[in-house]
Amino acid sequence: MEHGSTLLRDGAILLGFGLACVLLFRRLGLGATLGYLVAGAVVGPHVLGLVGGAEPMLAFAEFGITLLLFLVGLELNPQRLWRLKHDIFGLGLLQVVLCGLGLAGVLMLARFSPQAALALGLPLALSSTAQVLPMLQSAGRLRTPFGERAFSVLLFQDLSIVPLIAIVAAMSRSPEVADATPGWIVGLETLGAVAGLVLAGRFVLRPLFRLIGGLGEREMFVFAGLFTVVASAAVMAWLGLSTALGAFIAGVMLADSPYRHELEADVEPFRSVLLGLFFLAVGMMLDLPAIADRPLFVATMALAVIATKAGVIFGLVLMFRMGWREALALGLLLSQGGEFGFVLFAQAQGGLLIDPAAASLFGAVVTVSMAFTPFLMRFTRRIRAEPKPDEGEMPEGPSSDGASALVIGYGRFGQTVAQMLLLQRIKVTLIDRDPEMIEAAGTFGAKVYYGDGTRMDLLRQAGAADAQLLMFCPDGDAIDAEFLHAVAAAFPKASVFVRAYDRRSMIRIAGGPVAGAVREVIESAVCMARMAMAALHIDDDEIDRVEDQYRVRDAGRLKSQSEAGDVRAGLAEFIRDNRLDVEGAR
Repeated sequence: MEHGSTLLRDGAILLGFGLACVLLFRRLGLGATLGYLVAGAVVGPHVLGLVGGAEPMLAFAEFGITLLLFLVGLELNPQRLWRLKHDIFGLGLLQVVLCGLGLAGVLMLARFSPQAALALGLPLALSSTAQVLPMLQSAGRLRTPFGERAFSVLLFQDLSIVPLIAIVAAMSRSPEVADATPGWIVGLETLGAVAGLVLAGRFVLRPLFRLIGGLGEREMFVFAGLFTVVASAAVMAWLGLSTALGAFIAGVMLADSPYRHELEADVEPFRSVLLGLFFLAVGMMLDLPAIADRPLFVATMALAVIATKAGVIFGLVLMFRMGWREALALGLLLSQGGEFGFVLFAQAQGGLLIDPAAASLFGAVVTVSMAFTPFLMRFTRRIRAEPKPDEGEMPEGPSSDGASALVIGYGRFGQTVAQMLLLQRIKVTLIDRDPEMIEAAGTFGAKVYYGDGTRMDLLRQAGAADAQLLMFCPDGDAIDAEFLHAVAAAFPKASVFVRAYDRRSMIRIAGGPVAGAVREVIESAVCMARMAMAALHIDDDEIDRVEDQYRVRDAGRLKSQSEAGDVRAGLAEFIRDNRLDVEGAR
C-alpha cells in the first residue's frame, strides 16, 4: 500500500511539473521537449529531489520511441520506403560514418585515446528520433521532401545501432566479450527476425485486425495495436536487437492495410505520454554536479557536436542536390545527440573503453545538445524556405494520403460521391467501419480504410486538417449539429457536406456549419415523380412548376420543424395543403 501511494505521489509530481513547464515553454515558443527536460532536472535528485528512480522510468518510457517508430512505419508503405532507398542507405550511411569519424577526431584533439574517441564519437553521430520526428509531424513536414530526407537519415541511424554495438564490442578490453556472439551471426539473426516480422504482418496481423474489425469493438483495436508493437519489440529485444526497428517493420507491414488510420488514432495517445515521460527521465538523469565541475567542457563539447554534425550534414545534403537553405535547416535539425547514445555509452563503459565519469559527462553533453535544438529551430525558421513540390505533385499533409477529400461512409451513397470526385481527378481518402464492405471494395481496386469517421482523432490522422472537402455519407443519423460545430472548429479549411437519410436527419443537423446537406430520399422521389408526369405527357414547364411548388412547401415545413426541433411541427399546414391538393385532383 505504501509503495502504491509513493508511486501515485511521484506520478502526480512528475505530471504536474511536466505540465507546467511544457505550458510555459510552449508559450515561449521553445517546444515541449525542452519543457520536459527542465521539469525532469528540477524534480530530479540534483535540484529538488522530489522524485527518484530515473533509470527504471527511462527504460519503461523508451517504449514511447518504439511506438513512435511504429506510427512512422504506418505512414510508409513498402513502395514509398523503396523510393527512399538512396537517401536511407546513401545519405544515412555517409552521415553516420562521417559524423562519427569527425567527432572522434574532435575527441582525439581533446586528448582521448583513439579507442575511447571512436567509442564516444560514433554514438554522438546519432540524432534524437524522439525529438526530431514529433517536431516534423507537428510542423506538417514529415511527408515533404525535406521531412523524408530527415526521416531517411534517422531510420538508417536506428538500423545502425546493431553494427555500432558490434564495433564497440570489438574494441572492448573486457574479457567477457570473448564469449559474445560473432557479428555475422547477429547479422543473420537480424535478417531472420525482419523476415519473420514481414511474414507475421501479412499472414497473422492482417487477418487478426479483419476479425477485430468485424466485432466493431474499439477497445479490442487498442489492445491489438499495443500487442502488435509490444510483440514485435519483444522479438527484437529477445535477439538483442533494436526494439524500435521491430515496431517500425510491423508498422510498414500494416501501412497498406485498411486499418492504418484506426491504429494511428488508437496508439498515438500512448506514444505522446510515453515520450513525455522519456524526456522527463532524461532530465532527471542529467548529471548537474558533473556539469558544475566542468561547465566549460560540457558546453564546448555540446557546441562541437552541434557544429560538426551540422557542417557535415550540410555538405552531404548539398551533394544530394538540395538547396542551401534546406541543407542548413536539416543539418541543424539533426545536430543534437540522440537517446541511443546513452545505450552505447553504457556499452563502452562495460567494455572498459571509458570510465563511468566520462559516460556521465557525455550523457550530459547529449542532453545539453538536445536542449539547444528548439533554439536552433527558431533560428532556422527565419532562413528556411519550404521546398516547392514537383510540378504535378499533390502536397501531402503530416499523416494523410495527401487527399483533397475525405469521404466517410462508403455505402451506396458514398460510393457515388467518391466515384464522381475521382472522375474529376480529385484525390480521395475513403473511410468505413464495415470490414465486409472494405474487403468487397478492395476486389474492385478501391482503397477503403477501416474506422469510425465520427472520431476526431481518426479524422485528424486521416488528413482532415489538410483536406478541402469532408463528405459525411454514413448510414443512420450519427451526425448532428453539435458534431458539425466541433468538426468546423477542428478543421476550418475544409468545406463540410452531409448526407441526411431523411427529414429527421435534416432536423438533427439544422444549424450546423455545413456547405451543403442532401436529403437522400427526396431527390430520388422527386426524380421518379418527374418521370411519372413526363409519361403522362405533361409539359416540361408544368413539371418544373410543380417541382418548384413542392420544394417551396417542403422547405417551409422543414424550417418550422428545425426551429421547433420536432418532426410534428407544421403538421397542421401540411394536412391542410395535402387536402387542398387531393380536392383539386378530383
